[in-house]
Order: sequence, then structure tokens, then C-alpha cells
Amino acid sequence: MNTESAGRQRPEKKVEITDPKAIRALAHAARLEVISELYSTQISRTATELAAQTGLTPSAMSYHLRALQKWGIVVPAPTAGDARERRWKAAGTDFAINSGGEAANPVVDLELDAFRRRAAAYARTRDERRRAGAPAEAPTAVVLASDLLYLTREQQAELNRRLFALLSEYELDDPHRIPAGAERMAAMWSLIPDDRTVAGSVPEDPSGPAET
Repeated sequence: MNTESAGRQRPEKKVEITDPKAIRALAHAARLEVISELYSTQISRTATELAAQTGLTPSAMSYHLRALQKWGIVVPAPTAGDARERRWKAAGTDFAINSGGEAANPVVDLELDAFRRRAAAYARTRDERRRAGAPAEAPTAVVLASDLLYLTREQQAELNRRLFALLSEYELDDPHRIPAGAERMAAMWSLIPDDRTVAGSVPEDPSGPAET
């Protein structure tokens, strides 16, 4: 999971999680939803507002927010209105989970589940509109694509950098001002080694062709 971005005009602060205990603590759908919401929008929210998005009670959401605060992922935010309800914000501008072991596997499972829920919800809404005889609209861009690449470590780093730079071009300069007609879209990017053996594939000898 990585929500790195560089498009907004604000100081960058990356929050990176490497502790396996912290990563396992993130293996909860509501906590991942909170991280995605707060880091992507850079807008503070109350426990009640976040609870409404996740289907939890405000008290249950408060528990999860305190757990995320323990690991330095979210922090209390200034309260502009009713001081009785605490607001929360992202502890930084970018968030990343870096784990070379199996600790991140439950997080990956939850991210994939979230993708399935979004796809299913979109399909239900589209079908309901069709059954109700709603006017046909231009299709929303729903994309799922995969590819197999052979990349050196340097190329992997370059691809990640270029992709996040491209995504940052579409971020809002002011997250409080959403352009008319804009739809909230969820983007997912993955780059993972494919260790399956492919018949006939022979890695190039770094020393060059043998002399005869």
C-alpha cells in the first residue's frame, strides 16, 4: 500500500511503516479506509464522519483511530467548530507500508477485498439505473489491466517514480474545492515479482556473450 503523491503545493512528509506489529495492526478494513481517506484528501475528519463511511459506530471508529495514533499514522487535528468532537488528520502527506515478509499479506487481502466491493457496488448502481430506465450516460472509466514486464531494479524504481508523478498531476490543488462534474475514483497500482518459471526464458549473461 502506498499513497505517495507530490502534486499539491505543500511540504512533503512521508509516514513509512516497517514494524511487522504495526503492519498487522493495519489489517482491518476500517483502518485502511481511514488511512486512504485522510491521506488521499488531506482533510481532517471526525470519528462520526469516518464511521459513516465504514458502517461502524462512532465509538468503534474512535477505538480504531486511537490505535492508528499509537503507530504514528494519524494525529489529532485542530477543531474549528464543536470542540466536543475531536477531529483527526493524516500524520503526513504520504503513507507507505514496506515489508519484505508475510506481515503485509493480510493488508494486501483487505485492499483486494476493497477493490472487489467498489467494483460490485458500481455494477449494482449501474444495473439499478438501467432497470429504472434512467437516461443512458457516458460510461465511467472502470479499468482493470495487467501486464508482465522484465525490469531491472533501477527500472522498477523509475516506473514507480514516473507513475506517482503522473497521478500527482491529477490531484486537487485545494482538496476542499472539487471541480463540477468530477467523480471520486479509486486507483490501485501494484508491482510485484512474478517468480513463476517460464519455459524457454533464459536470462541474459551480464558478462556478455561467450567468445568462440
